[in-house]
This record gives sequence, structure tokens and C-alpha cells, in this order.
Amino acid sequence: MSEHDYAPIISYLGPEASFTHVAAKELFGQVGLSAKPTIPDCVEAVSSGRATYAVVPLENALEGSVPLTIDYMFNEHDLFINAELSIPIQQHLMVNQAQANALDSIESIHSHPHALAQCHKYLLYQYRGVPLIQSTSTAAAAKYVSENPDKKIAAIGNQLACEKYNLHMAEENIHDFHFNHTRFVVLSQKKGKLEKHGHTEIPKTTLMVKLPKDDRPGVLHQVLSVFSWRKLNLTKIESRPLKTGLGNYFFIIDVLEDEEAPLMKGALEELKALDCSVRSFGTYYSYEQRPTRPN
Repeated sequence: MSEHDYAPIISYLGPEASFTHVAAKELFGQVGLSAKPTIPDCVEAVSSGRATYAVVPLENALEGSVPLTIDYMFNEHDLFINAELSIPIQQHLMVNQAQANALDSIESIHSHPHALAQCHKYLLYQYRGVPLIQSTSTAAAAKYVSENPDKKIAAIGNQLACEKYNLHMAEENIHDFHFNHTRFVVLSQKKGKLEKHGHTEIPKTTLMVKLPKDDRPGVLHQVLSVFSWRKLNLTKIESRPLKTGLGNYFFIIDVLEDEEAPLMKGALEELKALDCSVRSFGTYYSYEQRPTRPN
């Protein structure tokens, strides 16, 4: 009997106080959360049955898709999306309390690659030439800074990480654009909608579509027409390499419709008739982070 026969175990990209941790708490509360050091570790925990769900980042409004998540979802494991959650992203510069008065002598800045990219202009003008060190998450960077009080280093991360690791908030809201959200998805071995309060009325279905091997002219137009004439709204279409050679791609398509709806069933049948390979990652609801109330 596995551990999640008693209560669900939710793996998430940690450590504690990462943005993914915030997303996991928003959907599942505090109980059953299990931090993992990398996205592959989160996904492997679910695929092996050691966790019921995995919460991982999928897409950022500024930096686009998270390739590692997509590669593991679409190439390595037979998992399904049960929900998605969008949360606002605010990035702050943090240092160890011991270095609070040494901001002019910072020797390196640590964070997740997306966070570093989201603060590109700030770093360019304020810390030009200072090495930028990539970490597996913003919280991992904050944790590293907290554990090295003698090093003149800084981290970029969220308010929760600053509090969790007792860091000094050197500067708030250093991200270049203030409309910045990240989309997180909940993965599991089973199809199904995660039912929580506050989801959107219209469900979403994510598909992976491989074009016919003969690569005939106009086939992508035919694929899009399958949805167009049925008036099925696509919220995203993205190409990704199949990893079988240059020029070989599959397409990720998000459709605002339940896969069991008649029009969607017809669309899937027509795609197969066009000799496309189609895989559904299931139908799910979208959520947004609830605003916090002031103390």
C-alpha cells in the first residue's frame, strides 16, 4: 500500500518558499506537501507512485514556457493535467543579514534562470558585470545565501523566501515588468479535474499533436481549420522539437473546451483522419491565486 492511499502527497519544486510552493499551498493547503530539488524529481515522484500530484511551473508571461517541464510531460511520462493555477510574480533582491550594509560589494547574484531574465534591466543598470549564478529555484538561491553569511552574494526571490530564510530585503520589486504571472500545472497519473472553489467556468484541454510523416504542404493550416470552423477557441499553440532530428516538431495546443464535448470529439476524430497523432493531457479547470487580506 502506498503512502498516498491515506492522504494525497503533493510533490513540488522546492525548497520551501519557492513560487511553486506558494502555488501548491494555494491549491492543497499545508498538508501533504513534499519539496523536491528539481522539476524531474517532482514528475518522477508522481510517475513512480510516490506522490499523488506534482505541482510544477509550465509557463511565464515574460519568459515563455519552461522547457524542462514540457520535455518531461510530453516526452518522458504518461501523465495528465488536473488543474492549472496562475499567480503573480514579484521579484526582490535579498542578502544575508550579515551583508546588509555591503550591497555595493556584491560579488554574485543567484536565482532561477527565469527570475534572472525577469530582472534583466535592473541587473544591467544596477549590477553590471556582477556574475549571475543560476539555481534550481528562487528559494534554493535564497537558502544558499542564508547558509553562507560570509559570502558577498545576493539572491532574487519572493517575500516568502525572504522571511523563511531570514534574509535582508535589499530592494523590492526589481522585476522589469509589473504584469508578470506564472502558470503552474498539477500533474497526476489519472485524468480528472481537480475540484476547488474559484475555478473558471470554461474548462481547458491540452493536446499534443504530431503532424503526418509525409509533411504535405498546408497540413498545419488544415490542423488549425479543424478548430476554426467549429469555433473552438485556442489559447495557446506552441511548437517543440521531437528530439528525432532537425525540423521535426510536435505542437502543444490548449483548447477552451471539455474533451468530452461533441465538437471536441469531432475535432479529435478529424485530426486522426488527417493522419495526425494526437494525445490528450486531459481536461481541467484554471485557477488564479486569491488575493491575500491585509493583516
